[in-house]
Amino acid sequence: MTLHYQAPLQDIEFIYSQLLNNARLDQLPRFAEITPDLIMTMINEGAKLCEQELFPCYTEGDKIGCVYDPSNKSVKTPPSFKQAYQRYVAAGWNGVTLDEAYGGQALPHLIGFVMEELSCATNLAFSAYPGLTGGAINCINAHASEGLKQQYLPLMAEGKWSGTMCLTEPQCGTDLGLIKTKAIPSNENNQFRITGTKIWITSGEHDLADNIVHLVLAKLPDAPEGTKGISLFLVPKLLSDNSRNGVSCGGLEHKMGLNGSATCVMNFEDAQGWLVGPPNGGLRCMFTMMNNARLMVGLQGLGLAETAYQTALTFAKERLQSRAITGAKFPDLAADPIIVHPDVRRMLLRQKVINEGNRALAYWVGAEVDISEYHPDKTERQRADDFIQLMTPVVKAFLTDEGSYCCNLALQTLGGAGYTKDWGVEQLVRDVRITRIYEGTNGIQALDLVGRKLPLHQGRLFAGLLDKINQLIQPHTNSPHFAQQQQAISQLKEATQWLAQHGSKDPEQAAAVATPYLRLVALVCLGALWLRMATLANQQLQQSTTQTDFYQSKVKSAHFFFSKILPEIDYLFSDIQSGKTSLMDFKLNEF
Repeated sequence: MTLHYQAPLQDIEFIYSQLLNNARLDQLPRFAEITPDLIMTMINEGAKLCEQELFPCYTEGDKIGCVYDPSNKSVKTPPSFKQAYQRYVAAGWNGVTLDEAYGGQALPHLIGFVMEELSCATNLAFSAYPGLTGGAINCINAHASEGLKQQYLPLMAEGKWSGTMCLTEPQCGTDLGLIKTKAIPSNENNQFRITGTKIWITSGEHDLADNIVHLVLAKLPDAPEGTKGISLFLVPKLLSDNSRNGVSCGGLEHKMGLNGSATCVMNFEDAQGWLVGPPNGGLRCMFTMMNNARLMVGLQGLGLAETAYQTALTFAKERLQSRAITGAKFPDLAADPIIVHPDVRRMLLRQKVINEGNRALAYWVGAEVDISEYHPDKTERQRADDFIQLMTPVVKAFLTDEGSYCCNLALQTLGGAGYTKDWGVEQLVRDVRITRIYEGTNGIQALDLVGRKLPLHQGRLFAGLLDKINQLIQPHTNSPHFAQQQQAISQLKEATQWLAQHGSKDPEQAAAVATPYLRLVALVCLGALWLRMATLANQQLQQSTTQTDFYQSKVKSAHFFFSKILPEIDYLFSDIQSGKTSLMDFKLNEF
């Protein structure tokens, strides 16, 4: 037996058309000609591509992996990846949201979010190649000169060239102020010579594209110390005359998972590069790509969790073991399928309800990306941008924490079969584990939330989040879950006040409770989304819908969330108010 996956198109359409009201695209002149039917047609085509091209080579990518050739410092990807890549880029997914002037399709960012989930669910290792290219496209489009955009973006959108993000060095990870890569100005205008070593570079070298465009953080000779002295440079593998630049792969990292994704040591030796953005302003420019990548990683956690859930559900319906506690449910069979057992249902429903809630949360943020860029009203654009800034660390951390937990629940559901390679769930467990680490560990995301985002603009971002949550739930005061959700919001407000009071006096207090606070924010958001989804589902049931099972499942899933998952906020609230004492009172020799 193998992994099982079918794109959750019914749930995607429900979130897009009903929960998000077609992502408010009717308010954006840029998308005036894009109808909801067109959106779902494209998503359906993307789902077919992922199911038929990416999913079949997921296991092969793990078994064969990438192969490094030290003789020419090249990397070969798994053989089946080449055809999948060609069909992916031929369908136009590389530049799906890029302006048409640069070879893109100028479609809503939400389509990119959906495709990211689908591609990660079917082949996470493969999705890293176009995923990093998409982030590089966004960064170049936002910050590079017009000349660089004209030269590089069309070929990247076409898929002939790919992109990377080169930050980490052997001596520093998150603390980028310690980077040693140097950029020396050359005689030519805006051109520099880049020298240094970067590690853990996803898609740093491979054989899927003709050229690889590296976005590299480096320091100019007169740069200030720390992060204020970082600049960003575009450094291609091949130069305009097709000659090799001073860029080479020093080897592949040996990882516990994602074997089909080339994670490289990259050496830059007097390589030609071009400045992107202002001198010493590279970190701000790179955050365009980093924030894109963090949202992408959140979707990776969601995608793998969905595949794990579908596989576990298939197994639980087929695996016969024991009889139901209340008596045989399938007397004609030798035993009942394990889905009749309460503990198996507990594991399955945790996966189902969390996945559907996390999908709603991710797409909610994805829809706001389009609002932040294209809404004609400046105030609306600012509100959307505030929301995205606040929610980016939440989406990255919560969706990957839960993605990892759900994959482990799936393995547990399969029992001994889950621990073998026959069903493939163990590959999901290995692959998903990195999502909690890269693009900034989840602890770093929590620190970003409480240390940077909450205090920003005198708390404006948090106030905006509360407004959006209240807009979601106020039309549904008759919901049986409304009072519980209101209580959850009150606890979030009180926890935020605790942070403001104690964290301002002692930053260590805020850092000590950052992780439980991030989970608290996520669960309150999911509560608001589930409250609204249940109400919408009830409305459909009252209208004699033909999709009775789907909508009844939504109503029951909301009840499961509010009875079995949301109560975790009581523990989180207590954890936050306990502060740092039990953590920081230990002396080093007491560990």
